[in-house]
This record gives sequence, structure tokens and C-alpha cells, in this order.
Amino acid sequence: MKNKLVFATNNIHKLSEVKDIVSGDIPIVSLADIGCVEDIPETAETLEGNAFIKARYVKEKYGYNCFADDTGLEVEGLDGAPGVYSARYAGPAHDSQANIRKLLQSLDGKTNRKARFRTVIALILGAREYLFEGIINGNITESPRGTNGFGYDPVFVPDGHTETFAELGDAIKNTISHRAKAANQLARFLAAE
Repeated sequence: MKNKLVFATNNIHKLSEVKDIVSGDIPIVSLADIGCVEDIPETAETLEGNAFIKARYVKEKYGYNCFADDTGLEVEGLDGAPGVYSARYAGPAHDSQANIRKLLQSLDGKTNRKARFRTVIALILGAREYLFEGIINGNITESPRGTNGFGYDPVFVPDGHTETFAELGDAIKNTISHRAKAANQLARFLAAE
């Protein structure tokens, strides 16, 4: 397990967040680090499916042991939307500001603002496949607050807190978030391998 492990992402925020958690003897590299510049299509109907699409693509095309994640914001008052479509909720451009605007418009007038972030990580080691999941519950604010973080962080207040992820900052977010929970499971698994 001392070889490098590819994290199938070019999102520098995700890469930094996960590297901070899964530190140790295994160097984690991004898609750019292995020369993968193509956009891997996420065509599955589930977070698990999308994570495995990305991990399998890297394993099959580049031969590296790999993990990939997919994250969705699931809002109770919107029947679980945006869910698997979170990154492209307002369109294919992956525009966080447009996604937040659409989310807040969709919730306009609704009293149930309960939501959860869910991250799944698909790991491929040799011929074996594994899945890890992290969930954090919370609520959607009426308007964006805070300047840290990315994606829906300015409108998500995790349970037990009064500030959004974007107000809490990375040091706190990286200990309680959905991605942190899934990445910690991954880290413990890798440490035991």
C-alpha cells in the first residue's frame, strides 16, 4: 500500500480537504498529477454509481489504485433534490452561485428547510472495490452567509451549529463534514491494509 493513490478529482478544494484527512504513508495525487485531463462523465443516477464510474475509469485507463467521491445535497422539502444533480442543479456549467440561487428560489415559501450532505467514496485497490459514506444533517439558510468553503457551504448550517459551513471555516468543517466522515473511514481502512 506504499504506492501512490489517485484521487479522481481536479477540484483543489476537495483534494486539499481529503489530503488533510488521509495523510500518512500513501501519497495522494490528483487526476492532473497523472496526466488525466479528460472530463469523466458522471452519468449514473446515484452518488455511488458516479463515484464508481470515476474510479473505474482511472483504474482501467491508467492502471492506478484509485478512489473517487460524489457528493449530493439532499433537501427534505424538495423531496431529496438536488441530490445526485447537486453540482449541475442550475445547469451543466457547475456554477455554485447559480446553484445556490436556484436552491433558495426552490425553497421560497417552504418551512421545511432540513437537509443533509451525503458523500460516498468508491475505492479500487487491485481488483477489489470498496464504498464509504459520510452524512451530515442540517438546515438551509434563507440567504448565503460566509466566504469560506465552496459549493453550497454558504447556505448549509450543520446540526449543532449556528454558522454555515462557509462561516465555520475549513478547520472546523474538515472535522465534522460529510466528506470528512467518509474520508476518515477511508483513512482508517487504508491504515489497516
